[in-house]
Amino acid sequence: MDGFFSTVTIVALVTAFIYGLAIVCASREIMWGRTSEGSIAWLLSLFFLPFPTAFLYLIFAWKRFDDYGEIQRGLSSFEQDVNRRHGVLIDHEANETWPVHNRITPLPFLKGNDCRLLIDGEATFRSILEGIRAAQHFILVQFFIVRDDEVGQALADALIDKAREGVTIYFLYDDVGSRSLSRGYVNRLRNAGVKVSGFNKRHRLLRLLGPMRLNYRNHRKVVVVDAKQCWVGGHNIGREYLGRSKALGRWRDTHVRVDGPATIAAALSFAEDWQWATGSLLDVALPETLETPGNQPVLVMPTGPADPIEDCSIAFAETISRARDRLWIVSPYFVPGIEVLTALYAAALRGVDVRILLPEKADHRLVWLASYAHADDLIDHGIKIYRYQEGFLHQKVILVDDHLAGIGTVNFDNRSFNINFEITLWFTGAQMIDDTSRMLRTDFDNARQTGLAELRSRRYAFRILCQAAKLFSPIL
Repeated sequence: MDGFFSTVTIVALVTAFIYGLAIVCASREIMWGRTSEGSIAWLLSLFFLPFPTAFLYLIFAWKRFDDYGEIQRGLSSFEQDVNRRHGVLIDHEANETWPVHNRITPLPFLKGNDCRLLIDGEATFRSILEGIRAAQHFILVQFFIVRDDEVGQALADALIDKAREGVTIYFLYDDVGSRSLSRGYVNRLRNAGVKVSGFNKRHRLLRLLGPMRLNYRNHRKVVVVDAKQCWVGGHNIGREYLGRSKALGRWRDTHVRVDGPATIAAALSFAEDWQWATGSLLDVALPETLETPGNQPVLVMPTGPADPIEDCSIAFAETISRARDRLWIVSPYFVPGIEVLTALYAAALRGVDVRILLPEKADHRLVWLASYAHADDLIDHGIKIYRYQEGFLHQKVILVDDHLAGIGTVNFDNRSFNINFEITLWFTGAQMIDDTSRMLRTDFDNARQTGLAELRSRRYAFRILCQAAKLFSPIL
């Protein structure tokens, strides 16, 4: 009998704990939920199914990045110093033309940059490795996915060689994206003197006083060498990014190399991530004078869940709303929210040439199905949808008229706009606009346009699957 009452007591305590946790989660969602639709869904689930919804809420919806915001405020003096000492490098025309983008970013459009598109993996990794081998002072490396394969080993070899020469090296990877990264790979770098950390080092899952980290990932891909050069784009570190995957074949992706003042903004983004991940400051010295090897204005825009408002969504919605002649978008994952969809519909109604290029092949089946549902809706509104045929498409690019191009890590989905840490480079110079336009014209030539006839010919079961996947859009 005593055993029975003990069991009942334990069950009662566990039940009370779960309901108490559900009440805490519901209260927080009522106070801090950002969309009515999402909040209602969470509240109903917490009421009818407190277990396991309360624990899922902790993982997927409990956002708390106050400490990251404190780091950003702490580095604001650096931003002010750059603006004061290097004010001559600020491109006032670009900042006045794109005031929303300027207000969102820590540093404004900076001129004097030389920029180069790096199309596909061979060109990207060759350029990055050449830059690493030429480093004299410090190297900052950050990727979402790092694999311990021949590509990852080539990167490690180059970094270890420079570390032995006395170059200071910081290496940051995302714990979720790089969950398969071997301990041996990390230890090999550390033993050579490279400072290595996972992004979630100090913020483990279920840490009661910190954010629940499973759903919030650092999706940035940034390499900085000596505050003179930086690389940003869609490539991660792995053999598939060089087109060596038998399942996906050619990997179509784009990176950008920037030489010039904008590199310090990329270094600032890395510094914030490193300090949040490790609790320590970067021990590197920025140059007193900044070289200006080119004439291209560049804005570096880091965005993420620590932003007080949805900076990424705002920037892309603003970009779309400014289009008057053409709006070309390339994304491997297309699961946009209502604010972006509304902006796209409005652009089409204005007579803008709206084209969206998506992959024909799928690497994430659920996202791929959801993107079909969204794309089909856009076709009904006169927006042109293209499917890339020459392998798997992974680049993230947007081009507006002859005025603005954006290249970086942001996918057109809620995860990139509101959940992940991302980074985008924005360009207003004629050279980068022309280069991006020519690149995309080639990509559209290697794609097929999806028409209404194809939509009507699809099997009903496939259409149901796509619409069902679309329901998961807020967390894809």
